[in-house]
Amino acid sequence: MGANRTKNFAGLLLLIFLAQCIWLIHAELRSEFGCYPAGAMARQSRVAEGLAQWRGQRIAGTPENLSRGEARIGPGRGYDVYRSPVWYLVAAAPVVLGPPLTSPARERIWLWLTRIPYLVFGVLLGASLWYVTRRFYGNAGGLVALVLYCFSPGMIQGTSELCRDSEMGAAWGTFGAVFTAIALAHTLYAPREVLLWNWRRIALLAISLALAVGSQFSLIALVPVTLGFLLYLAPQRRTAAATICATACLAAGILLYAAYFFDPQVFWHGLRAARLLDVTPAALAMGANYSTLAARIAKASPLLIVLLPVALLGYLLWRRARYFGNTAPLLMAAFCVVLALAAPDFPGQGFALLAMPFLFTAVAGVMADLLETRFGSLLKAVLTALLSAYAAWNLFALAQV
Repeated sequence: MGANRTKNFAGLLLLIFLAQCIWLIHAELRSEFGCYPAGAMARQSRVAEGLAQWRGQRIAGTPENLSRGEARIGPGRGYDVYRSPVWYLVAAAPVVLGPPLTSPARERIWLWLTRIPYLVFGVLLGASLWYVTRRFYGNAGGLVALVLYCFSPGMIQGTSELCRDSEMGAAWGTFGAVFTAIALAHTLYAPREVLLWNWRRIALLAISLALAVGSQFSLIALVPVTLGFLLYLAPQRRTAAATICATACLAAGILLYAAYFFDPQVFWHGLRAARLLDVTPAALAMGANYSTLAARIAKASPLLIVLLPVALLGYLLWRRARYFGNTAPLLMAAFCVVLALAAPDFPGQGFALLAMPFLFTAVAGVMADLLETRFGSLLKAVLTALLSAYAAWNLFALAQV
């Protein structure tokens, strides 16, 4: 398949992904199944907080009696300890100029508008996954990863925000932060001025970190991760790597501060109240957590039941597959899995979703390597059949909703 045809096919897959998400939202609002209307009420509360901040009435995720300019209150009750105002502002952004809630018809329009940011994040995450895997593993790897993503029930449900608080902003920010840091590290081999030449990538890293941490405070753990990748990949320019990371973190901090509408006291109290890493190490010894997480991942992408063990065996037993391009996503998937196990409820459920794009990337990398062996023709036929059946099964399941 030529390069242009492959790009067009990838674009078609993303459009199909978007159509599946829209269909699922339509089915939810039409039939009021699952968590609706209870989920709608929770969503309305979140969006109402964001709207109040957009209109200058208060800061989202802070005590109700705390308006702008009145920050003489210590951290504790009333603060959202898991999320910053970013999460509320993103959800409310499309409805700032929308119709007020004065009728059931307008309520449905309002609920559609609240899904728009997550639909955008879902498509952008899929496009980012395609871009990264195609650069790392070629067209074959990119298509394997994108098909796994576009027909993943978990990613479709997360993007549709069906019966759950969407973590797609955090997922896109996490994926973007990791692979932008990797891209930045590779630019350091050229003898250029570090900050001026790389300002676009540094800005992208800052936005990714701000979106991830703003959506979920516990993703502050991404800072040492991105620094670690930068230092590992540019050992001869570690000062430059550290400078880039510090600059991106400073810019991300300013963006996060902006989400508090530049109110220093509220910002400080919000950070003091935040649970930056809310985990329970003892949970790692609970066998039930492992089976629950495995079931959650299998439900999010059933084909991983087959492809993930094959990819792991290929990586462990075949030296050719053990290179950085395959190791990095496996490490990130393991990182997310460990944090999900250590926090069985929230934010662990968010980490389970965050692991999925990295699992798709790792599987695609090993499969792309296997396709280049003498068994490549046979594997290509098997993969084509499996991926086609995977897509058809998901479309059939959606049609029954």
